[in-house]
Amino acid sequence: MSSTPPSPVGVLFICMGNICRSPLAEGVFLCKIRRRGVADRFLVESAGTGGWHVGHRADPRAREVARHYGVSLDSTARQVIRADFDRFDHLICMDNDNRSDLLDAGAPPDRVRLLLELDPGLKVREVPDPYYGGADGFQRIYTLIERGCEALLDDLLAPER
Repeated sequence: MSSTPPSPVGVLFICMGNICRSPLAEGVFLCKIRRRGVADRFLVESAGTGGWHVGHRADPRAREVARHYGVSLDSTARQVIRADFDRFDHLICMDNDNRSDLLDAGAPPDRVRLLLELDPGLKVREVPDPYYGGADGFQRIYTLIERGCEALLDDLLAPER
């Protein structure tokens, strides 16, 4: 008796321009699912609410901090499209502005959440945009994103899901 394997769980990480926070979250999450041996259970991408950087690689500062932790950032920036609302089960935003933009664009509210909302140990709920700052801001967001991705993955792999 052959059974069809379940469809992969779609996770789309979203920030403003898709060159700093969301590609870093995509890379960290991909690294975590590979290490846990569950990569085949997920479809993971990132996108931005704006289109300014479409086609560009991640910011060099994001790539540098990722490389330091053994994470590769291979995606190129793209803008969120309406079809993403159906294609991805989880629309994971870096901040409330991104969440509001998605909801205003018609994203299903039950699929939209903040990356950091699942880690009760964090005092912040938004990943700040490091674009106009220095390298230290990218180190800070890496730490937040790593914790958020760990909590998200634990939640998605929980038996009751």
